[in-house]
Amino acid sequence: MPNDHRKTARRTLALALAAAGCCAALAGCGAPQTLPSPGKAPGSPESSGAGNGPGPGRTPSPSPSSPVSSAPPAAPGSRPLAGRTVLVDPGHNPGNFRHPEEINRKVNIGTKSKECDTTGTSTNAGYTEAAFTLDVSRRLRDLLTARGAEVVFTHDADRPWGPCVDERARTGNEARADAAVSVHADGSAAGHRGFHVILPAPVREGSADTAGIVGPSRELGERIADRFARATGTAPANYLGSGTGLDVRDDLGGLNLSTVPKVFVECGNMRDPKDALLLTSEAWRQKAAQGIADGIATYLVG
Repeated sequence: MPNDHRKTARRTLALALAAAGCCAALAGCGAPQTLPSPGKAPGSPESSGAGNGPGPGRTPSPSPSSPVSSAPPAAPGSRPLAGRTVLVDPGHNPGNFRHPEEINRKVNIGTKSKECDTTGTSTNAGYTEAAFTLDVSRRLRDLLTARGAEVVFTHDADRPWGPCVDERARTGNEARADAAVSVHADGSAAGHRGFHVILPAPVREGSADTAGIVGPSRELGERIADRFARATGTAPANYLGSGTGLDVRDDLGGLNLSTVPKVFVECGNMRDPKDALLLTSEAWRQKAAQGIADGIATYLVG
């Protein structure tokens, strides 16, 4: 290349690099948002009742998530989840508390009727489970997509309330998901700390039949529990699961009605001050998403 052309190219490259530095310096400056404080019974992702709704003087925001860190691009040839479909179910909906009539409507969960959905729980300072689950789920989607997976959401705060628990299960079934994960945080007593993964129990009653998913769901849950502990540095729950972080339940429609391997991940206890510090940390939520993504990946590809 002639010398004049080389000088021009060097000047063009320098200008482009300077512009890119300015853009990088301005990125990610949005402030995380919090929402009002609803309630949830301890250990009950689909518990009865609509919760307490917003506290006095609290104004809810329609956009519940903190800024989501973009997943690093996958290296060439490192898309091990290509061709796989993962259902991600952000627990609850930030608008649920505005629609008590709709979310209290009873739906069939296979073995009985139960409320459509609940508001979820919150930290004592008012950071809601619905905000937390959306933030972690979006981070999880970025990580899985970077590995080549097709990620299906049950909702993305793009509807005023819901979906109901039966629809959440149906979304994963219709997508023929290779794995399905419902993201939650617990609302237990202070002093109860740690994460746990809820697995489907053997159920064959009414319209529920989990025989085909109990085994693979346990494997999925074990992988997620292992990788979640590694990524976050947190221990399994000290108040259930016998120290394993695994809890089997037969009363959750999201599991009873699933025909694909599915688990619920309770990332921590929002009502414990020490756990709440973790759950409200953007850096820790990224670790939580990483742990869930790593668990799903090891389940799907070994």
